[in-house]
Parts: sequence; C-alpha cells; structure tokens
Amino acid sequence: MGKKSFKQFGELDTKSMPNNSFENKKRITLTSREISELFAEAIVTIILLLLINVSILVLFSSIINNSPSLNDAIFESRNIFVKNFNSTIFLSGKNILLPVFLLLDAFILSWRIIRRYRQMQLRHIISELHYIAEGNYDHRIPFELRGDLNRIITSINGLVDSTVAAIEEERRIEQSKDELITNVSHDIRTPLTSIIGYLGLIEDRQFHSKEDLLKYTHIAYIKAKQMKSLVEDLFEYTKVRQPDAPISTITFDMVQLLEQLAIDFELEASRKDVEIQIQSEVPQILMTGDTDKLVRVFNNLITNALKYGKNATLIVISIEKIGTEVVIAVKNNGKMIPKHSLDALFNRFYRVEESRSQETGGSGLGLAIAQSIIALHGGYIYAKSNPQWTSFIIHLPLGVKQERKIADK
Repeated sequence: MGKKSFKQFGELDTKSMPNNSFENKKRITLTSREISELFAEAIVTIILLLLINVSILVLFSSIINNSPSLNDAIFESRNIFVKNFNSTIFLSGKNILLPVFLLLDAFILSWRIIRRYRQMQLRHIISELHYIAEGNYDHRIPFELRGDLNRIITSINGLVDSTVAAIEEERRIEQSKDELITNVSHDIRTPLTSIIGYLGLIEDRQFHSKEDLLKYTHIAYIKAKQMKSLVEDLFEYTKVRQPDAPISTITFDMVQLLEQLAIDFELEASRKDVEIQIQSEVPQILMTGDTDKLVRVFNNLITNALKYGKNATLIVISIEKIGTEVVIAVKNNGKMIPKHSLDALFNRFYRVEESRSQETGGSGLGLAIAQSIIALHGGYIYAKSNPQWTSFIIHLPLGVKQERKIADK
C-alpha cells in the first residue's frame, strides 16, 4: 500500500471513533484450520518424543550392558534406595525413567502447543493491524489477552489513537490555513479593488476637476489605510499566537492605566454622546505585565464598545482585586449581542455583522488578538450580554509567571 498523506485522511469522523476502553473485548477464536494445525503439532510432537524416549532407553541400556562397573554402581544405588525408602519400587529402572520421561514429554508438548498457539494469536493481531493500516482508523484491535501480547495490543491501539489525533490536528490546521487565506484575501481584495479603480480613473485622466482628483485620491488613501490596518492586525495576531511569544513585563498601576485610557477616548466618546466611567474600590492596584500589549487589549474593547454598542450612552470600566488576580470588566449599555454571536466573538475573523463591510466592521482579529494577549499573561477573557449590559470580563494574575517574563534586550 502506498504512502498516504495526512490530507487524504482528513475526512475521518473522529466522533465515531472508540475510546481507549473497548467495550467489545473478546478472546481470539481459532479457525478450524488453526485447530487442525494445533492437533497436527501435538501428534507430530508426541511421535518425536516417543522416538527420542525409545532411543534414549536403547542407548542407556547399551551403555549399561557394555560397562560392568557402571552396572554394579547402578545396582548398589538401587539397593541404597531400597534400604532408605523401605520399598522395592526402585529395583526396576522403568519405575524411575518412565515418570521422568512422562514429565519431560508433557512439559515439551505443552511448550510447543502454547508456542504455536501464541504464533496463531500473533497472526490474528497482525491481520487486525493490516486492516487498520488500510485506512480503517475507526477500528481497534479488540482482543483480550494476557502478558506481552496484551501489552502489544494496548500499544498498537494507543499508537492508532495518537495517529488519528495527529491526522485530525493536521486536518484542522489545514482548514484553519485555508480559512485564513480566504478571509485575508476577501478583506484585502475589497479595498485593493477600490484603490486600483480610483487610481485607474486618475491614470486615465477621467476626472473633471481638481475636486474630483482630490476625492479619488482621498478614497484611495482611506482604502490603503484599511489594508495597512488589516496587515498590522494579521501580523500582531500571528505574533501573539506563538506559544513562546516574548512579553516585556514591568510593574504598573492598573487603575492609573485605565484612567489614562478613558481620558484618551473622552473626545471620541463625547462625539457619540457616550460617557466613560472608571469604577474601582481602591485607588491603586499594582501588578506586572506588558503594558503595551495590555493597552492594545483595552483600546480594542473600548473601541468596540463605542463602535458596536448601538444606542449606548455609558461605558463602565470596573476594576476589582480578588485574591491574587485582578478582574476588569468593560461593559456598555448598548444593544444586546445575540447568543449565537456571543459564543463566536473571539473566533478569528468573526464579526457580528455578516456583511464583512469595512465601513461597519474591522478586521475581525481584534478580539482574537486580545484573547491571545491575555493568555500570554496567564489570564482569560470572556463575554456576556443581556438587555442591560454587554460585558467583556478579564481575569489577570497580579504577577506574570517567571517563565513568561522575557525582557527586551
């Protein structure tokens, strides 16, 4: 069978695959042919053992008859056994040799039968393994055996499980890459088409006044900025998604940081008749983290609240210290986010509005980037929404774990 790539096995239905505890365990059932083989093995072994026994007896008798001194020694030995055990059973050599031969023959016969039976079990296991290797990855070797063969079966089934998991992971990665390319292509193509269109009008001199020329260049400029924003978001997303992404941590006051951000957004919020409030029970909460990356998170959450919180009049940023972590909630009293959209908010390229319009939606990477940055700090973020408030809640440890601290050189 030729080699198959992971992609060829990408359609595996992992839901139907059995887990490591097999309910259909069974013993190996030998075929009639195999039973005949065992019977023939026993017959041949018995015949061979009889021939060997007779040969040994003949040889032993010949040696004794040709050696008077050996014969006398054996006779003396038998007399000693008779005196010690007070029995004449040892006067006959047959009474000594026949039990020994029977025990040895029984041992050899059972050893050969068991060995042949194990070979047959191994053939069944190999047959099952070939069946799995043909692409039947939902199958597991169901035999219940003992000893080394059982450990072999367990190892094979475990290997198949890990192989299937690797195939599924490869399929998921391939699908994720395809989705990434599709979404990036779509989001870049739209502004790029506009840029080419308006620059084409300028190139062909299809404008009637300086105002038209400025209008065309302005639209091309705006579309170019959209493309730049998408590329920057995509670069940031791929960077923070790396498990060993470096973060430069410092000690800072989270309350002061959020108060400064609220001031920065004050003008934009006032234009939309939205008030931003900071709520904290304590005036200062010192913690460690990468402030540049955390500012990116809160900028995104506040921007989203201003942009997508329809009919919102208030944005509240609450800060609370609970044990060894700080809990920050960014909430607005705008329109409620539907439940089906709430579950997918942190998915890459997801937007609540499905038109993917650059006028109403961003790159769709902001919340995915925020989630990755929070994860880099050892925390987590989630969203909830009801008719009163739509909230994004962040849990952050007061101190980033030492292994995450990688200072900029």
